[in-house]
Amino acid sequence: MDTAQSRYRKALVVGAGQGLSASLARAFAAQGIDVALAARDIEKLRGLASETGAHVFACDAQVEADVDRLFADVEREIGSPDVVVYNASARVRGPLATLPPEDVRRSLMVTAFGAFLVAQRAVARMLPHQYGAILFTGASASVKGYAESAPFAMGKFALRGLAQSMARELAPKGIHVAHFVIDGAIRRRGQSDPDDRSLDPDAIASAYMSVLMQPRSAWTWEIELRPWVERF
Repeated sequence: MDTAQSRYRKALVVGAGQGLSASLARAFAAQGIDVALAARDIEKLRGLASETGAHVFACDAQVEADVDRLFADVEREIGSPDVVVYNASARVRGPLATLPPEDVRRSLMVTAFGAFLVAQRAVARMLPHQYGAILFTGASASVKGYAESAPFAMGKFALRGLAQSMARELAPKGIHVAHFVIDGAIRRRGQSDPDDRSLDPDAIASAYMSVLMQPRSAWTWEIELRPWVERF
């Protein structure tokens, strides 16, 4: 079986922070994969960059010009990524009747439209090589809408639809698209949780790496991850 180390060389994580994205950066770096991290606030990534050797880039994923600049900058510094992870989202809560429309618009733009922009740029670079992987971080809201959380459900449902459509279109062209339903709270790295009632970000990252290692004869487009106490 091919390993991530032998198959993939450069990874870009969009929407990077101190949780799952940090665990992914460590997992990629451990496999010898060059890592690029993108976020609106890059100061929070300095320590992680120092730890993993990652390159950091400022980007607001909902802004097309920012995404274009991001890919150009990543290509210039480490080369074109053959793994792209979209981990950005924006959550708005509240009764439907009182939700500020502009907040809802921004939530949808970050969670869904930004994913489209990043994926489109990534695909354009992967298609000539018939090779690459694009991974989307979803949530339980990808498959069920909760009360007073309509904007998040709208965005995550759209993200799941994007991933499913892309997987059907691009798998025959050598590009592995996968969507991860994260059903439950993600604990902080190092946080004590002896009963495993929350998701360990390092364990989630391990699942992402396992999907990347799948032979193309047995690709999956979606995987659900939840603690053993979480209800389906």
